[in-house]
Amino acid sequence: MNQLLHVCCRAALSVLALCLGTLAWADDYPSRPIRLIVGFSPGGAADSVGRALAEGLSARLGQPVVVENRAGANGNLAADLTAKAAPDGYTLYFPSVGHAVNASLYKKLGHDPVRDFTPIGKVFAAPNLLVVPIKSPHKSVADLMAFARANPGKLSFASSGAGTSVHLSAELFMHLTRVEMVHIPYKGTGSAMPDLISGVVDLSFPNLPSALPLVKSGQLRALGVTTDKRSSAAPQIPSIAEAGVHGYDMSTWYGLVGPARLPPEITQRLNRELQAVLQLPSFRERLLVQGAEPTPGTAEEFGRFLVSEIERWRVLIRQAGVTLD
Repeated sequence: MNQLLHVCCRAALSVLALCLGTLAWADDYPSRPIRLIVGFSPGGAADSVGRALAEGLSARLGQPVVVENRAGANGNLAADLTAKAAPDGYTLYFPSVGHAVNASLYKKLGHDPVRDFTPIGKVFAAPNLLVVPIKSPHKSVADLMAFARANPGKLSFASSGAGTSVHLSAELFMHLTRVEMVHIPYKGTGSAMPDLISGVVDLSFPNLPSALPLVKSGQLRALGVTTDKRSSAAPQIPSIAEAGVHGYDMSTWYGLVGPARLPPEITQRLNRELQAVLQLPSFRERLLVQGAEPTPGTAEEFGRFLVSEIERWRVLIRQAGVTLD
């Protein structure tokens, strides 16, 4: 009995020492550089905002936050790397809406999009833009819906690839309007734009920063933004929901997460510093250039949002029969 009591006491003391050590370690955080993994190539819009976020966090945390680009598989390579990292706050990940979508697009993932990560906060959301060639006869969302319903399968839409936000924006549109259109996937938005401008394809839902300059130059016509409210970057363009597709809301969002089991003290610290960065005029201006807006909130709110996004896209992807493996 005494021996058992001795063993239990030693175990309890070990746990206590571990907890106290973790608290001390969290109080000292950060004491060395942090890496921020971005799942896209350098030079793109996501990389640009990711680097601005890294700069802001570096200034707040007093340690370098270094961007590490791990492009591939719609963000899955970056997510796998983060999921396998130590939960010490020195490896963070900048996930996009693809993090939620991939749970249904891929039959096999090297990670669980919820269980293997600690939500820290949502960073920003940006709309896509429903556009048609400038010579298109469709002048509004109502025109487009009326034609599509009268001519099932006659309209084609370009995407930047299967499973991208551009593709899923169109799938959501078809689901809510009960119309049929033909999907023409391209290898990126840049590849799709010449065919869209010339009218080889009838419409697309590109990211707002890619499409808005072409709208302003008179090469494309904008019919609506994909978020439920108008974008501050293009307030003259109605939302698709406002234009008659009730319940339509699609945004390209990004957030900040760490590996699972990140200590609460570190999670709270990172969320606190993230909220401060989101208020910086320089950071907000960087977002506005991308047609995006900051989305402040708690780690718990972002966690609930992520779960809801996974379920929302699971239902739509199952109905559309989209898969990537």
